[in-house]
Amino acid sequence: MTQEEFYRVLDLSVIIPAHNEATRILPHLHSIRDSLSRQDRSYEIIVVDDGSQDDTIKVVRGFAKTEPALRVIPLPTCMGKGGAVRQGMLVARGRLQLFTDADGATAITELDRLEQAIRNGADIAIGSRSLASQQPGFTVNARWHRSILGGCFNTLVRLGGIREISDTQCGFKLFERSVARDLFSVSTINGYGFDLELLFVAQQRGYRIAEVPVNWTDQPGSKMRLFRDSIAIVREFSVIHRNAAKGYYSPLATPDTLAPLRSTSPLLK
Repeated sequence: MTQEEFYRVLDLSVIIPAHNEATRILPHLHSIRDSLSRQDRSYEIIVVDDGSQDDTIKVVRGFAKTEPALRVIPLPTCMGKGGAVRQGMLVARGRLQLFTDADGATAITELDRLEQAIRNGADIAIGSRSLASQQPGFTVNARWHRSILGGCFNTLVRLGGIREISDTQCGFKLFERSVARDLFSVSTINGYGFDLELLFVAQQRGYRIAEVPVNWTDQPGSKMRLFRDSIAIVREFSVIHRNAAKGYYSPLATPDTLAPLRSTSPLLK
């Protein structure tokens, strides 16, 4: 790849954080490649290996031999999901930037719904299991205790200042490039609470967020320890509020600065 090709702006970047995902990530990579290669668009797939101790890098690099659009960013130690996503987002070249979980709980085919929301005027489109569970035609297969705890957590989130979003934690979110750069340049949370930080700052800055129902299937082998990590997320939420009080999230950009990008991107017309 030439330097000119490396810095060329693409239509889409797909960022996948991965920690010890050697046994789960390959089917998702195949699905992404198969779906995007059928479309008339330029894209890249970025796998950020978050200090894996298994064969994740070996598996991904093996797949990369058949997919030149894929690149791997190896992190020397485990930063956490938020840190891994941030690393990928800040080097991504796509006009639109999606992060998706390595297990493929939300299939890449759901991307169409999020892109439509962007075309309709949103700056950020986030997948929602909560909305999907309330509408016919969608499938959400989740374990009962995850659903109950998730409902309690979302109530706490609303009380904490993130308004009108019923599912903050779904690992399937799409950003316009300038919005991603703005938000991830000030993000500080490396753990699972990074979603809360992004949405909190996005609402503070007036970005338009569309919550979009998506099909979702719980995958075996989840790295998230439901109760322990949920408590950690609540603690991270308190850090977010302290950061805001200290002015860490002072605006770097406003939605008005997106106008040039919106007028030049073929995906957003």
